[in-house]
Amino acid sequence: PTTTKTMTLSLPPEMVKQLEELTSEEEGQRKSELLREALRRYIEERKWARLYRYGETKASEKWVTEEQVEDIIDAHRK
Repeated sequence: PTTTKTMTLSLPPEMVKQLEELTSEEEGQRKSELLREALRRYIEERKWARLYRYGETKASEKWVTEEQVEDIIDAHRK
């Protein structure tokens, strides 16, 4: 059984050219792996952004300022 699934991706010609330059033999990295890494980073960034927004919302609901957050965390850990 395969552990990957093939997808079709459309890119503008200039982006394809840049991708091919990045994945030349000198780079030693295949296009698929480079795109997988870019997607992993994007997904991780989105998760952190969502978590940050959640924290901002909760802090706002409780009238907590950004400056107070570290003190609250330290107090909770003790």
